[in-house]
Amino acid sequence: MRRLLADEQGSAVAEFTLVGILLTALVLAVVQLGLALHVRNTVLDAAAEGARYAALAGSDDADGVQRTRDLISTAISAEYARDVSAARTTVGGVPVVAVTVRATVPIVGLLGVDKGLEVTGHAAVERLD
Repeated sequence: MRRLLADEQGSAVAEFTLVGILLTALVLAVVQLGLALHVRNTVLDAAAEGARYAALAGSDDADGVQRTRDLISTAISAEYARDVSAARTTVGGVPVVAVTVRATVPIVGLLGVDKGLEVTGHAAVERLD
């Protein structure tokens, strides 16, 4: 029995190290997923707000694009606001403004696949009667 116990000496340190590495990797993966979702939701919200701003009476598409860029630059980084565009279209016969943002999908920190994320925000155009 003593011989079996003697063979197990030092195994706790090795097991703790292996489990610690796995837990650290798991925690970092969850944090990275949270960051990616935060970036996606922030960019999507900025696109929708930019579309609403461009749809206001007296505003144009360039105003909506600039508003979207300002919101993204303030919340995340100006690097994520490089590719923003706006277009007017109709959805179900209703004229709308669509603001589209193409940004980087963060994979490691804020670094990742360029233009891997594309979101579009829509808003009905106000009319002056």
